[in-house]
Amino acid sequence: MLRQPILMLARSQRVKSLVSAMPVSSGIVANHVPGETTADAVRATSELQEDGLYVTLDYLGEDTTDAAQADATVAAYKELLAELAAQGLAAKAEVSVKLSAIGQFLPESAGFGGGHKIALENARDICRAARNAGTTVTLDMEDHTTTDSTLSILRELRKDFPETGAVLQAMLHRTEADCRALAHEGSRVRLCKGAYLEPEDVAFTDKTDIDKSYVRCLKVLMAGQGYPMIATHDPRMVQIASSLASRHGRSPGTYEFQMLYGIRPEEQRRLAAAGETMRVYIPYGTEWYGYLMRRLAEKPQNLTFFLRSLISKK
Repeated sequence: MLRQPILMLARSQRVKSLVSAMPVSSGIVANHVPGETTADAVRATSELQEDGLYVTLDYLGEDTTDAAQADATVAAYKELLAELAAQGLAAKAEVSVKLSAIGQFLPESAGFGGGHKIALENARDICRAARNAGTTVTLDMEDHTTTDSTLSILRELRKDFPETGAVLQAMLHRTEADCRALAHEGSRVRLCKGAYLEPEDVAFTDKTDIDKSYVRCLKVLMAGQGYPMIATHDPRMVQIASSLASRHGRSPGTYEFQMLYGIRPEEQRRLAAAGETMRVYIPYGTEWYGYLMRRLAEKPQNLTFFLRSLISKK
């Protein structure tokens, strides 16, 4: 019952201004975001890799309509990738990129064909830096209004960078068909349930329906020729994915599990110790508000802890 109001708060500029004044080290924020700088991200990456875990890193930011901010985000990713390579961490660490953070919503007046083309060129720049560092990029998926544009940019990027990963959200009605289209050889696809507030005409809104869609999509990906990336903290989905891997003769390394930084760390280490490829999604940077609110919506029992942190800063 709390999920919808929390996601609505994620778009409130007034609440964002209040909450963003909190230091990143405060309470629940630090549980989900290891820091704001490249050094913080690299430190967290090194610590997780020491436990046998893989990593994907997201420089937080979204919905930018400022060209300078989009350029700054690209520069931040290039700095991160160079540092990962310099410290020998890149082989087990990729980056996740939100296209809205690198120009997807820029207006036509920004030039170069508007936001779609600007985001494509900026994503190419990041993919090139990732390849030079010895790693890969995955394009994050945002709300349903961006899906067609994101998949179009993915197709263009894969012409030169076929290793670029995609993300699909099981809550959307269209996703099973998108899984079939992307379950081909060499295609890396992260399947998640989805964390955005979507209308009923495009998305499942009941938890049971979302879970059923996730399983249907998972079956498509595990039966296909691509590389499924199973993003879930749900023990049932982990078990189903393991059963499907066995059914389709998939050995560890032909798929992977993914979980968020700070969520079920013991399970992350258990899967890694069992020989599974287990990748942790690390967000970092100053623009952590929207990300945090989506995490609260997924687990509303964290809201009490969050509110205590908010009060204690005064």
